[in-house]
Amino acid sequence: MTTAIDLTGQVAVVTGGGGGIGAATSYALAAAGADVVVAEIDEQRAKETVERIRSDGRSADAVAVDVTSQADVERLAGTVGRADLLVNNVGHHLGPRPFADSGAAHWDALHAVNFGHVLACSRAFLPGMIERGAGSIVNVASVEGLRGYPADPVYGAYKAAVCHFTTCLALEVAQHGVRVNAIAPDVTQSLQVDYDSFVPDELRDHWPVWVPVGRRGEPEDSADVVVFLASPLARFVTGHVIPTDGGTLAAGGWFRTMGRGRWTNRPRDP
Repeated sequence: MTTAIDLTGQVAVVTGGGGGIGAATSYALAAAGADVVVAEIDEQRAKETVERIRSDGRSADAVAVDVTSQADVERLAGTVGRADLLVNNVGHHLGPRPFADSGAAHWDALHAVNFGHVLACSRAFLPGMIERGAGSIVNVASVEGLRGYPADPVYGAYKAAVCHFTTCLALEVAQHGVRVNAIAPDVTQSLQVDYDSFVPDELRDHWPVWVPVGRRGEPEDSADVVVFLASPLARFVTGHVIPTDGGTLAAGGWFRTMGRGRWTNRPRDP
Protein backbone atom coordinates (compact mmCIF):
# COMPACT_ATOMS: atom_id res chain seq x y z
CA MET A 1 0.00 0.00 0.00
CA THR A 2 1.42 3.37 -1.01
CA THR A 3 1.93 5.76 1.87
CA ALA A 4 3.12 9.34 2.19
CA ILE A 5 6.86 9.82 2.46
CA ASP A 6 7.89 10.20 6.07
CA LEU A 7 11.60 10.64 6.80
CA THR A 8 11.17 11.69 10.42
CA GLY A 9 14.27 10.86 12.44
CA GLN A 10 16.45 10.41 9.36
CA VAL A 11 19.61 12.48 8.99
CA ALA A 12 20.14 13.59 5.39
CA VAL A 13 23.37 15.12 4.08
CA VAL A 14 23.05 17.10 0.85
CA THR A 15 26.29 18.25 -0.77
CA GLY A 16 25.94 21.52 -2.62
CA GLY A 17 22.67 21.85 -0.75
CA GLY A 18 22.53 25.62 -0.82
CA GLY A 19 21.46 26.29 -4.40
CA GLY A 20 19.69 24.91 -7.45
CA ILE A 21 18.79 21.23 -7.35
CA GLY A 22 20.68 20.90 -4.06
CA ALA A 23 18.61 23.57 -2.33
CA ALA A 24 15.36 22.16 -3.72
CA THR A 25 16.41 18.74 -2.46
CA SER A 26 17.25 20.13 0.98
CA TYR A 27 13.79 21.74 1.20
CA ALA A 28 12.03 18.60 -0.01
CA LEU A 29 13.85 16.28 2.38
CA ALA A 30 13.14 18.62 5.28
CA ALA A 31 9.47 18.84 4.29
CA ALA A 32 9.36 15.03 4.46
CA GLY A 33 10.65 15.21 8.03
CA ALA A 34 14.38 14.60 7.64
CA ASP A 35 16.98 16.46 9.67
CA VAL A 36 18.95 18.04 6.83
CA VAL A 37 22.64 18.91 6.79
CA VAL A 38 23.33 21.45 4.06
CA ALA A 39 26.96 20.84 3.08
CA GLU A 40 27.95 23.78 0.94
CA ILE A 41 31.11 25.59 -0.16
CA ASP A 42 29.22 28.91 -0.07
CA GLU A 43 28.56 29.43 3.64
CA GLN A 44 26.12 32.28 3.12
CA ARG A 45 24.07 30.29 0.64
CA ALA A 46 23.98 27.37 3.08
CA LYS A 47 22.78 29.60 5.90
CA GLU A 48 20.03 31.07 3.75
CA THR A 49 18.78 27.61 2.86
CA VAL A 50 18.86 26.52 6.50
CA GLU A 51 17.02 29.64 7.61
CA ARG A 52 14.26 28.99 5.08
CA ILE A 53 13.91 25.38 6.23
CA ARG A 54 13.79 26.40 9.89
CA SER A 55 11.22 29.11 9.14
CA ASP A 56 8.93 26.29 8.05
CA GLY A 57 9.41 24.59 11.42
CA ARG A 58 11.78 21.95 10.07
CA SER A 59 15.27 20.90 11.16
CA ALA A 60 18.45 21.83 9.31
CA ASP A 61 22.07 22.73 9.92
CA ALA A 62 24.73 24.22 7.67
CA VAL A 63 28.30 22.98 7.30
CA ALA A 64 30.72 25.00 5.18
CA VAL A 65 32.73 22.43 3.25
CA ASP A 66 34.61 21.94 0.00
CA VAL A 67 33.81 18.35 -0.92
CA THR A 68 36.65 18.28 -3.45
CA SER A 69 38.99 18.33 -0.43
CA GLN A 70 39.48 14.98 1.29
CA ALA A 71 40.30 16.74 4.56
CA ASP A 72 37.06 18.73 4.35
CA VAL A 73 35.03 15.59 3.63
CA GLU A 74 36.54 13.90 6.69
CA ARG A 75 35.70 16.98 8.76
CA LEU A 76 32.13 16.91 7.41
CA ALA A 77 31.72 13.25 8.36
CA GLY A 78 33.12 13.91 11.81
CA THR A 79 30.79 16.87 12.32
CA VAL A 80 27.66 15.06 11.13
CA GLY A 81 28.28 11.66 12.66
CA ARG A 82 25.36 9.46 11.63
CA ALA A 83 23.91 9.95 8.15
CA ASP A 84 20.98 7.84 7.01
CA LEU A 85 20.66 9.53 3.62
CA LEU A 86 23.43 10.97 1.47
CA VAL A 87 22.80 13.04 -1.65
CA ASN A 88 25.97 13.59 -3.67
CA ASN A 89 24.69 16.60 -5.56
CA VAL A 90 27.82 18.66 -6.31
CA GLY A 91 28.83 18.92 -9.96
CA HIS A 92 29.89 21.45 -12.60
CA HIS A 93 30.83 21.50 -16.28
CA LEU A 94 33.50 24.18 -15.57
CA GLY A 95 33.01 25.68 -19.00
CA PRO A 96 32.78 23.09 -21.79
CA ARG A 97 35.72 22.94 -24.17
CA PRO A 98 36.94 20.75 -27.05
CA PHE A 99 39.13 17.89 -25.89
CA ALA A 100 42.03 19.04 -28.09
CA ASP A 101 42.03 22.36 -26.24
CA SER A 102 41.92 20.79 -22.78
CA GLY A 103 44.69 19.61 -20.50
CA ALA A 104 45.54 17.86 -17.27
CA ALA A 105 44.49 20.76 -15.05
CA HIS A 106 41.02 20.82 -16.63
CA TRP A 107 40.67 17.03 -16.42
CA ASP A 108 41.70 17.00 -12.75
CA ALA A 109 39.29 19.81 -11.89
CA LEU A 110 36.42 18.03 -13.66
CA HIS A 111 37.26 14.81 -11.83
CA ALA A 112 37.30 16.49 -8.43
CA VAL A 113 33.97 18.29 -8.77
CA ASN A 114 32.07 15.61 -10.67
CA PHE A 115 33.35 12.21 -9.57
CA GLY A 116 36.08 12.41 -6.93
CA HIS A 117 33.79 13.89 -4.29
CA VAL A 118 31.19 11.17 -4.96
CA LEU A 119 33.82 8.59 -4.05
CA ALA A 120 35.06 10.54 -1.03
CA CYS A 121 31.65 11.36 0.46
CA SER A 122 30.26 7.88 -0.16
CA ARG A 123 33.33 6.34 1.48
CA ALA A 124 33.00 8.70 4.45
CA PHE A 125 29.37 7.85 5.28
CA LEU A 126 28.95 4.32 3.93
CA PRO A 127 30.61 2.40 6.79
CA GLY A 128 28.07 3.77 9.26
CA MET A 129 25.20 2.78 6.99
CA ILE A 130 26.59 -0.73 6.64
CA GLU A 131 27.05 -1.02 10.39
CA ARG A 132 23.43 0.01 11.00
CA GLY A 133 22.15 -2.18 8.17
CA ALA A 134 20.28 0.65 6.47
CA GLY A 135 20.93 3.70 4.36
CA SER A 136 20.37 5.34 1.01
CA ILE A 137 22.77 7.16 -1.30
CA VAL A 138 21.51 9.19 -4.24
CA ASN A 139 24.02 10.57 -6.73
CA VAL A 140 23.25 13.46 -9.05
CA ALA A 141 24.78 12.63 -12.42
CA SER A 142 23.64 14.05 -15.77
CA VAL A 143 21.98 12.91 -18.96
CA GLU A 144 25.38 13.69 -20.50
CA GLY A 145 26.64 10.57 -18.71
CA LEU A 146 24.09 8.48 -20.59
CA ARG A 147 24.54 9.88 -24.11
CA GLY A 148 27.35 11.39 -26.15
CA TYR A 149 28.30 14.88 -25.01
CA PRO A 150 30.21 16.63 -27.82
CA ALA A 151 30.72 19.88 -25.89
CA ASP A 152 33.19 18.28 -23.43
CA PRO A 153 33.99 14.55 -23.67
CA VAL A 154 35.83 14.57 -20.34
CA TYR A 155 32.84 15.98 -18.46
CA GLY A 156 30.63 13.40 -20.13
CA ALA A 157 33.04 10.63 -19.16
CA TYR A 158 33.03 11.60 -15.49
CA LYS A 159 29.24 11.78 -15.41
CA ALA A 160 29.19 8.31 -16.99
CA ALA A 161 31.54 7.22 -14.21
CA VAL A 162 29.03 8.46 -11.62
CA CYS A 163 26.30 6.43 -13.30
CA HIS A 164 28.35 3.22 -13.44
CA PHE A 165 29.73 3.67 -9.92
CA THR A 166 26.11 3.95 -8.76
CA THR A 167 25.26 0.60 -10.31
CA CYS A 168 28.40 -1.16 -9.10
CA LEU A 169 28.25 0.15 -5.52
CA ALA A 170 24.55 -0.69 -5.30
CA LEU A 171 25.33 -4.34 -5.99
CA GLU A 172 28.18 -4.41 -3.49
CA VAL A 173 26.20 -3.02 -0.57
CA ALA A 174 22.69 -4.34 -1.25
CA GLN A 175 23.23 -7.23 1.18
CA HIS A 176 23.91 -4.68 3.92
CA GLY A 177 20.56 -2.91 3.54
CA VAL A 178 22.04 0.09 1.74
CA ARG A 179 20.53 1.30 -1.53
CA VAL A 180 22.37 3.39 -4.13
CA ASN A 181 20.64 5.18 -6.99
CA ALA A 182 21.13 8.27 -9.12
CA ILE A 183 19.28 10.86 -11.13
CA ALA A 184 20.44 12.28 -14.45
CA PRO A 185 19.04 15.79 -15.01
CA ASP A 186 18.87 17.68 -18.29
CA VAL A 187 17.56 21.08 -19.41
CA THR A 188 17.02 22.03 -15.77
CA GLN A 189 17.44 25.53 -14.37
CA SER A 190 20.38 25.54 -11.95
CA LEU A 191 23.26 27.66 -10.72
CA GLN A 192 25.60 26.17 -13.32
CA VAL A 193 23.11 26.07 -16.19
CA ASP A 194 21.10 29.29 -16.09
CA TYR A 195 18.53 28.99 -18.85
CA ASP A 196 17.07 32.34 -17.84
CA SER A 197 20.30 33.84 -19.19
CA PHE A 198 21.14 31.30 -21.91
CA VAL A 199 17.82 31.38 -23.77
CA PRO A 200 16.89 34.76 -25.29
CA ASP A 201 13.33 35.98 -25.04
CA GLU A 202 12.63 35.39 -28.70
CA LEU A 203 13.38 31.66 -28.31
CA ARG A 204 11.42 30.97 -25.13
CA ASP A 205 8.59 29.53 -27.23
CA HIS A 206 10.99 26.79 -28.44
CA TRP A 207 10.82 24.78 -25.22
CA PRO A 208 8.02 22.51 -26.54
CA VAL A 209 10.35 21.70 -29.47
CA TRP A 210 13.43 21.07 -27.34
CA VAL A 211 11.77 19.09 -24.51
CA PRO A 212 9.04 16.47 -25.06
CA VAL A 213 7.09 17.52 -21.95
CA GLY A 214 7.03 21.08 -23.33
CA ARG A 215 9.02 23.06 -20.77
CA ARG A 216 12.40 23.34 -19.10
CA GLY A 217 13.04 21.52 -15.86
CA GLU A 218 12.88 23.19 -12.47
CA PRO A 219 15.07 22.14 -9.52
CA GLU A 220 12.01 20.73 -7.76
CA ASP A 221 11.44 18.27 -10.61
CA SER A 222 14.72 16.54 -9.77
CA ALA A 223 14.45 17.06 -6.02
CA ASP A 224 11.17 15.14 -5.82
CA VAL A 225 12.74 12.14 -7.53
CA VAL A 226 15.70 12.27 -5.13
CA VAL A 227 13.32 12.21 -2.17
CA PHE A 228 11.47 9.24 -3.65
CA LEU A 229 14.71 7.31 -4.21
CA ALA A 230 15.88 8.11 -0.68
CA SER A 231 12.58 7.08 0.88
CA PRO A 232 11.00 3.76 1.86
CA LEU A 233 8.76 4.03 -1.20
CA ALA A 234 11.85 3.03 -3.20
CA ARG A 235 12.77 0.21 -0.83
CA PHE A 236 13.00 -2.29 -3.73
CA VAL A 237 14.87 0.09 -6.07
CA THR A 238 18.66 0.08 -6.20
CA GLY A 239 21.36 0.39 -8.83
CA HIS A 240 19.32 2.58 -11.15
CA VAL A 241 19.90 5.94 -12.84
CA ILE A 242 16.66 7.86 -13.39
CA PRO A 243 16.78 10.59 -16.06
CA THR A 244 14.99 13.72 -14.84
CA ASP A 245 15.00 15.25 -18.28
CA GLY A 246 11.47 15.76 -19.54
CA GLY A 247 12.07 13.08 -22.15
CA THR A 248 15.15 14.53 -23.88
CA LEU A 249 17.20 11.34 -23.59
CA ALA A 250 14.42 9.28 -25.14
CA ALA A 251 13.91 11.81 -27.92
CA GLY A 252 17.51 12.42 -28.98
CA GLY A 253 19.78 15.21 -27.85
CA TRP A 254 22.47 17.23 -29.57
CA PHE A 255 22.45 18.89 -33.00
CA ARG A 256 25.23 20.43 -35.05
CA THR A 257 24.61 24.10 -35.86
CA MET A 258 24.48 25.23 -39.47
CA GLY A 259 27.60 27.02 -40.67
CA ARG A 260 29.46 27.31 -37.36
CA GLY A 261 30.05 23.59 -36.78
CA ARG A 262 29.24 23.79 -33.07
CA TRP A 263 26.82 21.65 -31.10
CA THR A 264 23.63 22.65 -29.32
CA ASN A 265 20.75 20.99 -27.51
CA ARG A 266 18.60 24.07 -28.26
CA PRO A 267 18.42 24.36 -32.07
CA ARG A 268 17.18 27.71 -33.35
CA ASP A 269 15.73 26.28 -36.57
CA PRO A 270 14.06 22.96 -35.71
